[in-house]
Amino acid sequence: MTTETPISTESGDVARTTHRFEAEVDQVLRLVIRSLYSNPEIFLRELLSNASDALDKRRFRGLTDPSATADAALRIRLVPDGATLTIDDDGVGMTRAELAENLGTIAKSGTRELLEQLRTAGAAEAPALIGQFGVGFYSAFLVADRVDVVSRALGHDEAWRWSSDAQGTFTIEPATRDAVGTSVVLHLGESHRELASPWRLEGLVRKYSDHLPWPIEVRKERVKDEGDDAGGEPEHTFERVNRGSPLWQRPASEIEDASYEELYRHLTHDWEKPLFWRHFKLEGTQELTGLLYVPRRAPFDLFSSEPQRGLRLHVRRVFVMEEEGELLPRWLRFVRGVIDSEDLPLNVSRELLQDSRVTKTIRKQVIKQILDGLTALAKDRPDDYVLFWQTFGAVLKEGLHYEPTEATKLAALLRFESSAAPDGVLVSLEEAKGRLREGQDAIYYALGESRRVLEASPQVEGLVRRGYEVLWMTDPIDEWALRALANVDGLTLRSAMAADLELEDEPAAEAPERTEDAAPAGLERLRERIAARLDRAISEVRVSRRLEGSPACLVDPPGALPPHLERLLRASQKDAPAPTRRVLELNPRHPLVVGLATMADEAAGEASEDTTLLDTYIDLLHEQARVAEGSPVDDPATFARQLAALMTRALGRSAPAENSPDPA
Repeated sequence: MTTETPISTESGDVARTTHRFEAEVDQVLRLVIRSLYSNPEIFLRELLSNASDALDKRRFRGLTDPSATADAALRIRLVPDGATLTIDDDGVGMTRAELAENLGTIAKSGTRELLEQLRTAGAAEAPALIGQFGVGFYSAFLVADRVDVVSRALGHDEAWRWSSDAQGTFTIEPATRDAVGTSVVLHLGESHRELASPWRLEGLVRKYSDHLPWPIEVRKERVKDEGDDAGGEPEHTFERVNRGSPLWQRPASEIEDASYEELYRHLTHDWEKPLFWRHFKLEGTQELTGLLYVPRRAPFDLFSSEPQRGLRLHVRRVFVMEEEGELLPRWLRFVRGVIDSEDLPLNVSRELLQDSRVTKTIRKQVIKQILDGLTALAKDRPDDYVLFWQTFGAVLKEGLHYEPTEATKLAALLRFESSAAPDGVLVSLEEAKGRLREGQDAIYYALGESRRVLEASPQVEGLVRRGYEVLWMTDPIDEWALRALANVDGLTLRSAMAADLELEDEPAAEAPERTEDAAPAGLERLRERIAARLDRAISEVRVSRRLEGSPACLVDPPGALPPHLERLLRASQKDAPAPTRRVLELNPRHPLVVGLATMADEAAGEASEDTTLLDTYIDLLHEQARVAEGSPVDDPATFARQLAALMTRALGRSAPAENSPDPA
């Protein structure tokens, strides 16, 4: 429906017309305004993108008609004025019919139409235009109660004003405008008046549209000095606030390190220099450029369940979104930088990635560039790589679990402390491989809370005694990461804590002198007694070949988690599984085990004080094995009483009756 109202102008009576939006606009417009955009400040990005498109169109026309751009400033200006905000451009402008068609029909896009015309005409240089969905303009109603658009089209003398409050109708009437271009005037809602502030606009431009190719100027006020002619009256000036030349779009050979570092500070607000960066360009069936940084220090939320992502996605140099995981995998969440795609399709809100094929290509490139950069860092600047590993190594190892296809590259980047290296010195799997003994078919490792605990653990005594290198793995992620490393160049990674670890006999010349090599009498009875006494705590008792100086140790049955990881899970999960019943190994040559075996043999079949004392020794032997590996005792109070009673007995003294607990 269209209604007309006569309006008198200098050139005669001109009808002011009122039009209905086309096609169920009440529902569509409500959907666009309320549901399409999650962040109100997106409006400025959309309107600046439209203005940039209009300038691109005018410049494109200027390729064949120089008069189209003659004497034109070709810039965008933001004019905050209390309750209004004006976005003014020197673009191609719109006629009355174009205003009605482009702004009065939801999802009607002049940009998309122009691209279709250019493709039909076989144009060789189509401008890189952004707004191809025709709904970005309506984001203005996220912050404005009413929007006026004053436009004068290229090649026309008259200007027109389009106006709407988004209630289902819009008006078009004659207006005045001195130059070709468009002014979008937002009558801001009460809750959005703070947007009419130069410093706020400057921040939004730098966040969303910093790298648009056209100058974006913000009007600011400068109060004159008292000595000036106008006294204290404010003076309006325009100041450019966007950089306008994307660093990542320039050839790397033309960019100095200082410029890369400045952009890093701008993106991250981190005033330390990055460890390294990767500047790359992909051409062919898909075109994209990227500039990726690895920071020198970890962000505070590195291990948060929802860490901040640092990859900014641009489409044709316009910021679209802070990437949330499709392009940057979680195990590279420490990476910061920019991806700029020339052909990435987005949905109408530009907030969700849409084309999985393009997304996968970008993701693959991001992973490749970072892993290649880390490989070069480890080779050329090993000290800096150690700093990286100490800061982000635990995160990078997550990639072995989440990205098993990259296991080979990631394996080369792993670093661990080792029994063959001093404290604080990290070694690679390749270095460990180069130190294998003749006939050795596995790289041994031990999982635990710290190097100090692992070095003192009885489980590694046999390996160290035989001269094998053991890698100390102290990150909680190591248990899961190692499952992706089935082998490294054909070598197996084998846990020193596993119950199925098999060690060969030492040559006689290398074996230590022992007073007794044969199993002591009563050992089998001792095994049976321990199995019965600790039935709920352990799954098996057996003779060990790995122990040297310790009487006993606990080892992990196949498929079991290390005890320190079980404790972590129980601390963080209410429904964590019950503790694993582990295997207790005995050192048959240790004097304590020999003595207990003798006691078990002598006490066989009798219920006496000695059998009760033997059970106390068995309890303490089990708890001692737990303490030796860094695990807490099950019942500290009982453990302390039993230990005190035995120490008293060893000193030949009697404890007071009230403090003498049953040693069993």
